[in-house]
Amino acid sequence: MRPAFVRNDMRQYEGLTDEWWRADSPFAMLRWLAAARSELVPPAGRAGAVLVDLGCGGGVFAPHALRLGYRLIGVDLVTASLGLARGHGVTPVRADVSVLPLRDACADVVCAGQLLEHVADPSTVVAEAGRILRPGGTLVIDCINQTAAARFFAVTVAEWFGGEVVRGIHDPDLLVVPALVVAAGARQGVHLNVRGVRPAAGQLLRWLVTRRGDVRIVPTMSSAVLYQAWGVKEA
Repeated sequence: MRPAFVRNDMRQYEGLTDEWWRADSPFAMLRWLAAARSELVPPAGRAGAVLVDLGCGGGVFAPHALRLGYRLIGVDLVTASLGLARGHGVTPVRADVSVLPLRDACADVVCAGQLLEHVADPSTVVAEAGRILRPGGTLVIDCINQTAAARFFAVTVAEWFGGEVVRGIHDPDLLVVPALVVAAGARQGVHLNVRGVRPAAGQLLRWLVTRRGDVRIVPTMSSAVLYQAWGVKEA
């Protein structure tokens, strides 16, 4: 008998290390989203400023964090991904993002990109992000919404185009509404703005045909599929 198909199985990532940086990989969208996330991160305002990247994967946010002047700490559970991230300038920490082994107010910036839709309790992860963020620090999140449109585009269509590499990566039942993220942030004194984002249509079409080049993630009026949430922790 074949084993049951399990969605959102973190063990899947152990065999996908080579996908993080390949230009033609379905993981390319994670690099595009990292670039968009970086546009919401201010340049480091002091020497030794720390950016904590929750769910850092293979370190795709590293070029942006280092360019902005931060010392980058990456937290993930996947050992193979952390090894790759280390090679890109990340200080790796293997840990559960819902119980971070980091002290209060240690981070100038906390990022959580495409992470909350992979955890059982996203509110707890946002609370931990707020705990380690210093007053005046910036929290940046991007996530997939819990809507029928998101289920169709981010799961059904993405798996059709991405094939076995991304099959089962997302569990539709774990997608996260923005209101939950905003409420969890507010309880930590971080008042989050929310906007929808999407890939630039022409560039995405070109990439789907050629599997070359980058695709810009641009703001959109609708947050029905992808959204960003960002804000500053009150002093």
